[in-house]
Amino acid sequence: MFRGNSQTRVDEKGRLKIPAQYKKVLEDESVSAFFVTSLDGKSARIYPLDEWHKIEEKFKDSSFDTTKALLKFKVNRYGNEAEVDGQGRILLPQVLREKAGLLGDVDVVGMTSYLEVMRSEQAQTFADQEFTPEQLQKIAEWGI
Repeated sequence: MFRGNSQTRVDEKGRLKIPAQYKKVLEDESVSAFFVTSLDGKSARIYPLDEWHKIEEKFKDSSFDTTKALLKFKVNRYGNEAEVDGQGRILLPQVLREKAGLLGDVDVVGMTSYLEVMRSEQAQTFADQEFTPEQLQKIAEWGI
C-alpha cells in the first residue's frame, strides 16, 4: 500500500528514482514489474503489474463501448511496461514525459495501489484546491 508524498527528480534520460519509502514497500511485496501510464497525459501513474492486470480486466472487452475503447487507447498511448533498474530507477515513457513535462523536480504521491507522479508545482496547485461543500459532505459520510 502506497501512502504519503516524496519529492524526487526525473533525470535527462527520463528515469525516475523510486523514493525510499515506496521502494521498501515494493521490496517487501517482491514487486519488480510495472505499467506506467496516464489517463490524461498530465501526470504519470505507476502501477505494480499485478494491480494493472486487475484494472485491465475491467476494460478488456471494449470493442463496442466507446468510453472503454478511448480509455484503452489513452492508457496504451501513454503507457509502457517497465522494471526498476539496479539503481532503483524506473523509465517513464517518452510520450508521457513530454506531454506531462516530467523532467526535473517531481512529486511522487502514494495513491494506495499506485504512485502518482507530477511536476512539483502542479502537485502544489492540486493540493491547494478547496473541497466543495458536496465533497466535504461525502468525506463526512465516509467518517473522515
